[in-house]
Amino acid sequence: MEKNVFLTRRDRGMIAVAIVLDVALNSGNEAVVSNAERAERTGMSGRPLEPLLQTLSRGHLLDSTRGPHGDYRSARLPRLIGVSDVIAAGLNTLEDSEPALNERLQKAVIGPVWDEFDSALLERTQAMTVDDLLRRAAKAGIRRRVSEPLNVVI
Repeated sequence: MEKNVFLTRRDRGMIAVAIVLDVALNSGNEAVVSNAERAERTGMSGRPLEPLLQTLSRGHLLDSTRGPHGDYRSARLPRLIGVSDVIAAGLNTLEDSEPALNERLQKAVIGPVWDEFDSALLERTQAMTVDDLLRRAAKAGIRRRVSEPLNVVI
């Protein structure tokens, strides 16, 4: 992952995480989430999200079905979807519009400090999965719409 991306473009990563988490909360092995349902719950809709949804599908984070409305479900079990992977997908969907650091102070101090922030945040998100976020949602009183069958790995 390139430097200076987590904090400087956090909204892209946050949108990707919000979408994947909403789909994980509201879909299952058989159940799917329609774009209309997701848009109503999250307040995020429209053509600007289409590249992100396609990237999440191509990255095997979401499974999608074609059609006029499109449906989505998690492509993998939530414990197998890393939050850092979701953020990276979100950051890679839009063109780079980062301002260049031209001032000496920005290059010598602010840029390196932001790199440190990004490294710490990347390290933290690499240790986190969508399943961790689902547990946080449950603690906050947000329940999954569908229940998943028991899945044991030996």
